[in-house]
Amino acid sequence: MPLPRMLAIALAVLAFPVAAADLTIGLGTDVTALDPHYHNVTPNNNVAGHLFGYLVQRDEKSRLVPGLATEWKVIDPLTWEFKLRRGVKFHDGSDFTAADVVASIERVPTVPNSPSPFTAYSKQIKEMIVVDPLTIRFRTATPYPLMPSDMTQIVIISKAAAKATTEDFNSGKAAIGTGPYKLVRYVKGDRIELARNDAYWGGATPWEKVTLRLLPQDATRVAALLSGDLQVIENVPTSDAAQLKKDKRLSVYRTVADRLIYLHMDSDRDVSPFVTDRAGQPLAKNPLKDPRVRRAISKAVNRPAIVDKVMEGEAIASGQLVPEFLFGATKNLRVEAFDPEGAKKLLAEAGYPEGFGLTIHAPNNRYVNDAKIAQAVAQMLARVGIDTKVVAMPSATYFTQATDLKFSFMLLGWSTGTGESSSSLKALLMTYNRDKGYGTANRGRYSNAKVDALTEDALQTVDDVKREAYLQRATELAINDTGIVPLHFQVNLWATRDGITYAPRTDENTQAWMFKPDGGAKK
Repeated sequence: MPLPRMLAIALAVLAFPVAAADLTIGLGTDVTALDPHYHNVTPNNNVAGHLFGYLVQRDEKSRLVPGLATEWKVIDPLTWEFKLRRGVKFHDGSDFTAADVVASIERVPTVPNSPSPFTAYSKQIKEMIVVDPLTIRFRTATPYPLMPSDMTQIVIISKAAAKATTEDFNSGKAAIGTGPYKLVRYVKGDRIELARNDAYWGGATPWEKVTLRLLPQDATRVAALLSGDLQVIENVPTSDAAQLKKDKRLSVYRTVADRLIYLHMDSDRDVSPFVTDRAGQPLAKNPLKDPRVRRAISKAVNRPAIVDKVMEGEAIASGQLVPEFLFGATKNLRVEAFDPEGAKKLLAEAGYPEGFGLTIHAPNNRYVNDAKIAQAVAQMLARVGIDTKVVAMPSATYFTQATDLKFSFMLLGWSTGTGESSSSLKALLMTYNRDKGYGTANRGRYSNAKVDALTEDALQTVDDVKREAYLQRATELAINDTGIVPLHFQVNLWATRDGITYAPRTDENTQAWMFKPDGGAKK
């Protein structure tokens, strides 16, 4: 017998909070591991933030805020002191102390087979001193102003998991953190199921259960949102953004990202594996070592066309490493003007009047429109005589091969993470040095002693005005030497259903606990 109409409505209203307690999010990129020290890549780090904690965190505008540390200060030019948050518990009920910080930082360089390690953020620490269970000091060889920023990048695990393998984290055995959620299940390539950590130091989150669906296919992600299978998606496809904004059931949130999409070139090896003559035969001399050739490639790329046609307006053309609102941005660099004739002239000056052959490798499921961008770049280079093939592949395969230096010419992206330009300089453009943690993502092995020196000066300068000047000058030298070819900054887009709100983040992280079931206007 059907329920009376008013009773049915009342029961539906009472049931809403129960339904609202579960959140399903469609993530736009696969996750390679749950081990938070294995692979320094945003999708992994984003998931790690749900399970684990950092000494220092960043808000949606990339400003530093307290995390597992409540305060920090310089004790002397070579020593930083961090006061740890009292009463924090790991998921297994054990107390968080300075010993866990020591174990976490010591583990960073020991993780085997890391495609992109976190050592750039740990190498500067020469000694860790546990003053008491809730006070730790880091000593460095030289003055180091970026310690708080670096501590936004290293996840703190339980000391009990210090010897755990990457598989131990993936299985859940070692995935014991202090974060807002506990791991229930990780199904590789499919989903990550989480349960609320009611003992979280940051307070109870709105969602009892969270499912992170790994949906790199744009059409699948959007369809699941429209059908109600998902309440949230990240990486809203640029082709769908305008239509989703018109849907009254949805809200779309956007902000300019700190992620630079760029081209990296093999500027180091005398012979490069995917560089040929126009007939497809290997070249005995690598043209990408010549800065004139690199500059020609930059001039051949029509960035406004990529922004307009490929990104459908949801990107900002770039001529440097970070957006203008972040620390270290310089006013002395402009977006490289599209100049195909100038590109041809530079190629002729470099000894390649007829051009040459090249392959651009790219991921096809990592960045917004990544494979399409690579195709557009290839077409533009072909017009100036550089016959360019495109090979796109899943990110898990791509990054391993790129880190192993298997490619000559690559489409990549970099989010500063630290909210300023030293991260980009240190990882992408400093000469590769495993011991110092420099050039960890310098997959073209670009090297410029002046850039190295200026960046090292910045990393040792406490005065912010002087430090920013060093960063700006290093950036100008590296870009003018075409150490990389900047293309654009992504615009981060999220779409939500059912009145769920979100503060869009510059760092593009999708944090389940920051979605609020309290309604709000479209953005």
